[in-house]
Amino acid sequence: MTTSAPLTQNYEVSTAAEATAGTGQEAQLCVAPWAGTLAQAGYTPEAAITGVASNNKSLTIRNRGAAGTGNTVMASLALAAGTSPAAFVEAAITLSGTAANLNFNAGDILTFQSTVTGTGMTLPEAKVRVVLSRS
Repeated sequence: MTTSAPLTQNYEVSTAAEATAGTGQEAQLCVAPWAGTLAQAGYTPEAAITGVASNNKSLTIRNRGAAGTGNTVMASLALAAGTSPAAFVEAAITLSGTAANLNFNAGDILTFQSTVTGTGMTLPEAKVRVVLSRS
């Protein structure tokens, strides 16, 4: 009898530094090669970030669907007070508590997006990594 473990695939993208008053950015992480689920997401800044209560940014992994128009939030991390990622240390981007939001179909476009709250905050260059799983 043979047993097989689920197939996993890592995808990583570099992000540009963002100015305080910036409008955020969105970058394609991958086009899903098969149907599966988001198993893990992480953000590794190249400089320390000090989270603040207001005037900050949120980091989100989205499923844009095959047409690129979807808006399902798969994972997110608000850089609020108490959330301060260290330089060169991966911070977990929290997976959605809604199991269905973690699912994707073959051909779906997964993206990383940073959005501004209030006047925003400076973000350094960083790497974003996701792990996709197919059972």
